Amino acid sequence: MSAPRVFFYVQHLLGIGHIARASRIASALQDDGFDITIVTGGLPVAGFPPSGLKTVALPPVVASNAGFSGLADEHGLAVDEAFLHRRRDLLLAAFREAKPDVVIIEAFPFGRRQMRFELLPLMEAIETSQPRPKLMSSVRDILQENRKPGRDAETAALVQAHFDCVLVHGDPDFIRLEDTFPLTSEISDKIVYTGIVAPPVPAEPDEVYDIIASAGGGAVGMDLLMAAAEAAKILPAELRWLLISGPNLPEPNFTALTDAIPANVQLVRFRKDFPSLLRGARVSISQAGYNTVGDLLQTNCRPILIPFVAGGETEQTVRAERMVKLGLADLLPEDGLTGDLVGTAVNTALTATANATASLDLDGARKTARIIRSILS
Repeated sequence: MSAPRVFFYVQHLLGIGHIARASRIASALQDDGFDITIVTGGLPVAGFPPSGLKTVALPPVVASNAGFSGLADEHGLAVDEAFLHRRRDLLLAAFREAKPDVVIIEAFPFGRRQMRFELLPLMEAIETSQPRPKLMSSVRDILQENRKPGRDAETAALVQAHFDCVLVHGDPDFIRLEDTFPLTSEISDKIVYTGIVAPPVPAEPDEVYDIIASAGGGAVGMDLLMAAAEAAKILPAELRWLLISGPNLPEPNFTALTDAIPANVQLVRFRKDFPSLLRGARVSISQAGYNTVGDLLQTNCRPILIPFVAGGETEQTVRAERMVKLGLADLLPEDGLTGDLVGTAVNTALTATANATASLDLDGARKTARIIRSILS
């Protein structure tokens, strides 16, 4: 019997969280014996998808602003209709060539409305295929709360009409889909919780830092890093700091940080061993993205979370508040962030007597593979 074929679409527009989570799931599917094709639509990110996965890279687009309301090409120029039509045609050609048994669309229809120009035609192609592949939505546990009337109803209608399953990559003991999607009851028969898609427990680190400040992909987060650099000047000089800017931090900002850090601070763009480094650190300063929190939950490192809120984003704030409620993190606001605030928070975290722990399901990637296999059986 041939391996089930999976066609997995993922579009990252700003950070690297979506492509990182999808890559972990795709690797788990391949390890479970699936024939996986992962289709990416954002800028290349080192290590994602990992080597060994069959990958189709569409001409990349990024968010043209923090509110995700427009699309730009890799040079920052607004894309035109010809560009979008070309992407759509390439996506449909890849689908026809893959002949999948399962199609997974990451985020849509709960997010990525900007990509309807190619996703709605893909869904039409799925509906007319013989045999018709199963269609699944892959979503993180906390959704961006819609601010426009009718969006939630539109999402529920698309799920009801086209999707066989909604894979919610979370632990319902941490948060449930209905907490951020009001119409969950209308699609409850399609929802399956997979657990949080966290990485395997990392190895012991080769280097040890007291405090690690990181900015995810780096497209945003300069204020966090600058405040961390200022805090390092305030706190004792024997503390060892690592600042990870992310690959997408603009070069002038990276230079400004280089000029601002004291001698006990190391600045890098990327560390492949980031999860291991967190295992050895005492304190982490970061945004509250899905993958970063998943990394932190594998360690005893005390998180200070600074949620991304630009453009009306709500997802990271909800996640950070849940972590605080469980005693798993401390919280600082993105607005008005200063070195003094960060320094005070770090000092408090360093002197805490013990880190809280929680028993959450972190095996979401492998459980996703098992869930899909059971649906196909």
